[in-house]
Amino acid sequence: KRSKHFGLTEDNIIDLLLYTVPLAFVGLRLYYVAFSDWDFSGNLWQNFLRIIKVWEGGLAIYGGIIGGLIGAFIFSKRKKIKLGPVADVGALGLMIGQAVGRWGNFVNREAFGIKTDVPWKMGLTNAYGTFYYHPTFLYESLWNILGFILLHAYTKKRKFDGEIFILYLGWYGLGRLYIEGLRTDSLMIGTLRVSQLVALV
Repeated sequence: KRSKHFGLTEDNIIDLLLYTVPLAFVGLRLYYVAFSDWDFSGNLWQNFLRIIKVWEGGLAIYGGIIGGLIGAFIFSKRKKIKLGPVADVGALGLMIGQAVGRWGNFVNREAFGIKTDVPWKMGLTNAYGTFYYHPTFLYESLWNILGFILLHAYTKKRKFDGEIFILYLGWYGLGRLYIEGLRTDSLMIGTLRVSQLVALV
């Protein structure tokens, strides 16, 4: 619905999704696989099958953003539309999608933080009892909702094409830099959290 404010049509956005969604999905998985601690020694075919079994878990949002941006770039070149406005509209959609998507982590009982006794803690029960953790999925969901509201309000004041996307990267990166430090299931490179490094960049 906001596409016209960026010089685009709703049909442009629907066409854009045909490019971005498949590449984002591939990026979600490949990013996770690239930074996971999987052992890829052995049968090449078995490793390939393991990579495509997304239903066994393992998707990472930064890979989706990278894949989606590649799709947006290809779309822009083929349709002869500037990438900046496309990325701006995409950034608003990403904020909504990420805010909703984090609740999937809650449903799957994953991506929670370290143990805590804060009043808004979340309890998880296993064979050893109930333990309480930081609800990092909730922190990120609320951060993205606030970011969407602020960016949505700012769109009428934007000074150049692509500005909303750049602000999205800064906003999301700032929040993820802090929130990732609370999580217990981060992808790692040695002792460094991959998502914190990407967020910092």
